Amino acid sequence: MEATDGEDLIRDADPLIVPPNGGMNELLNVGQEDNMQGQMDEFLGPQAEYNEEEEERKYYRRKRLGVIKNVLAASFGAMIVYSVYMGLLQMQLILHYDMTYREVKYSNLGLQDIDRKMLMGINVTPIIGLLYTPVLIRFLGTKWMMFLASGIYALFVSTNYWERYYTLVPSAVAIGVAIVPLWASLGNYITRMAQQYYEYANYKEEHVQEQKKLPKGACHSYIIVFQSVFNIIFSLSFIFAELPMRLVLNGYLRDSIHILHNVKKCGAEISGVIPGFNTTVLTNLPRSMLLIQVESVLMGFAFLAMIIFLVLCGPAYRPTEEIDLRSIGWGNIFQLPFKHLRDYRLRLLCPFFVYSGFEVLFAIKGFSLSYGVCGLGLDKLWLLIVVYGLSCSVFSTLSLCLLRLPRWVCLVGGAAVHVALLVALMVFSPEPKNASYGPLLVISVLWGLGTALNKTGVSTLLGILYAEEKERLDFVYTIYHWFQAIAIFIVYLWSNLPMRAKLSILLATVLLACYCYWVMERRLAGKVPYRLPRIPRPRHKVKGYRYLEEDNSDESESEKSEEDDEEDEEENEDGVVEEMGAEGREDGGQDGGAESPRARRRGVEGHWQRREGNHVREGEREERKGG
Repeated sequence: MEATDGEDLIRDADPLIVPPNGGMNELLNVGQEDNMQGQMDEFLGPQAEYNEEEEERKYYRRKRLGVIKNVLAASFGAMIVYSVYMGLLQMQLILHYDMTYREVKYSNLGLQDIDRKMLMGINVTPIIGLLYTPVLIRFLGTKWMMFLASGIYALFVSTNYWERYYTLVPSAVAIGVAIVPLWASLGNYITRMAQQYYEYANYKEEHVQEQKKLPKGACHSYIIVFQSVFNIIFSLSFIFAELPMRLVLNGYLRDSIHILHNVKKCGAEISGVIPGFNTTVLTNLPRSMLLIQVESVLMGFAFLAMIIFLVLCGPAYRPTEEIDLRSIGWGNIFQLPFKHLRDYRLRLLCPFFVYSGFEVLFAIKGFSLSYGVCGLGLDKLWLLIVVYGLSCSVFSTLSLCLLRLPRWVCLVGGAAVHVALLVALMVFSPEPKNASYGPLLVISVLWGLGTALNKTGVSTLLGILYAEEKERLDFVYTIYHWFQAIAIFIVYLWSNLPMRAKLSILLATVLLACYCYWVMERRLAGKVPYRLPRIPRPRHKVKGYRYLEEDNSDESESEKSEEDDEEDEEENEDGVVEEMGAEGREDGGQDGGAESPRARRRGVEGHWQRREGNHVREGEREERKGG
C-alpha cells in the first residue's frame, strides 16, 4: 500500500515538475510575434517627424531652382558659342583681307575667294531652314538640338587650324544649316522653362496635377522675366567677341592714316562698305604659334559651351511628352510650319521678324564699318562693338517693365528709337580719319537700346501669344528665326548698294512692321478669330508605365476595328471644326483651343449615344447566340 501511495504521488506530481517543451516554445513564439508586430507597426506607421506637405514643398522648390539653373545655363551656353564664333570670324576676315598675309602665308591659295564662299555658306544656307528645323527638333529633342548645334560651331573653330577650301567652306555651310535650329531651340527652351516654373510654383492647382492646358495668361510674367534674363546674358557675347581683336590683333594693325589713306567719303555718302580701304592693314604678320594658341583657347570655350548644354541644361519636356511630339508623324511635322502661317498673328509679325535680322547685322557691319571704322580707324572697331553690346545687355532689363505696362511698349519703343536714328544717319557723314568719338558712341548706345527692346519684345510677344500651346512652340520660333535668316540673306545681297538705299530699306521695313503690328493688336482687341492648324493626336499604343491601356479580353477584333473607325471619324470631324470653324478667341480672354460648353455637351451626348448603340448590338448578338 505504501509503495502504491508513493507511486501515485509521483505520478500526480509529474505534470507539474516537467512541463512540456512545446508549451514553452509556444509562449516564446507568442512573445516574439508580438514584439515583431510592434516593430513593424513602428516602422511602417506614420512618422511623427515626417511632414508630407513640407517635403512636397521642398521638392518643388528644388524643381524651381532647377528651372532657373536651366535658363542661366542655356543663356551662358549661347553667349559663349556666339562669343567664340563672332570673335574668330572677325579675326579671320581681317587677316584674310590683308594682301601680305595671303601672299606670305598661303601664296596662291585664294583666301579671299574662300572667304566669299564661306560667307555665302553661312548666309545663304539658312533660307532652307524651314524645311528641316521642326523635324530635327522633334527627332533630337530641344536640349540635344542645342548641344548638336554648339558642336557644329566648335567644328567651325577646329577647321581654322588648317585653312583650306575643303575645311572652311563645309564647316561654314554646316553653321548655316545649324543657325535656324539653334535659335528655334533656344526660344522654345526659354518659353518651356517659364511654363515649367509656373507648374512647379502652382503644383497644388488641379489643372497642373492633371497636366491640362494652362489657363490664359498664367505664365506670362515668367516668360517676360526669363526672356529678359536670356537677352541680358546673351548680349554680352558682343563684348567677349572683341577680346581676340583687342588683346591680339590690335597690336599688329597699321595706323588709321595708312589704312584710310584713299578713303574720301564716309557714312551716308558712300556705296558699298568702305570704298578705297587699303588692302594692307597689318604692320607685320602674327606668329603662327600665337594664332594657334588663340584658336586653342577659343576651342576650349566652344567645348565648354557644349558641356554646359549637355550637363547643366535639363530636358524641356517630359519623356512622355517627347514621345507624343514625335508620334504625330513626320509628314505632319514637315507641313505644320507652313500651316501655321495661316494664323494672321504670325503673318502680321513677319515684318518685325525680318527687321530684327536687318538691324543687328546693320549695327555690327553697316554702321560699325561704314561710319565707325571709316571715321575712327580699324583699331577702334572693338570699341564700337563693345559699347553696342553693353548697351544691349543693360537696356534688356527695360523689358521687365512689361510686367506692369502693355506689351506693345517694347516693340513700339525700340522701333521709335531706330526710326529717329535712321533718319539721322541719312544725313550724317563723318569725316574720314578725323571723326569725333562722341556722336558715333552715342549712336551705338541708342542703337543698342533699340535692339534690346526689339529682341526682347519679339521673343516675349511670341511666348505670350503661344504660351499655352506647348506643342506649337517649336513651329512658331522656327518661323520667327527663318524670317531672320531671310533678312541675313538680303543683307548679304545688298553689300554694294548705296548707304542711303540700305537705310531706306531699313526705314520702310520698320514702318511696315509697326503698321502690321498695330493691325494685329486691333484684330485681337476686336476678338477676330484666328486659324490654328490641327495637330494630330499621338497614334502610338505603348504598354509602358505611362501608357497603360485597359484591355478588354472579351472584345472581338471586329468590335475593335469598329471603334477605331469611329475614333478616326471623330478626329477628322474635330480637325474640320478646328481648321474651318472660326472660334472666338481673344488675347486676354478665353483659351484658343477650348471648346464651347454647348459643343462639348453635344460631343458627350453623341459619345453616350454611340456607347448605348454598341451595348444594344452586343445584347442582340448574345440573344442570337443563346437562341
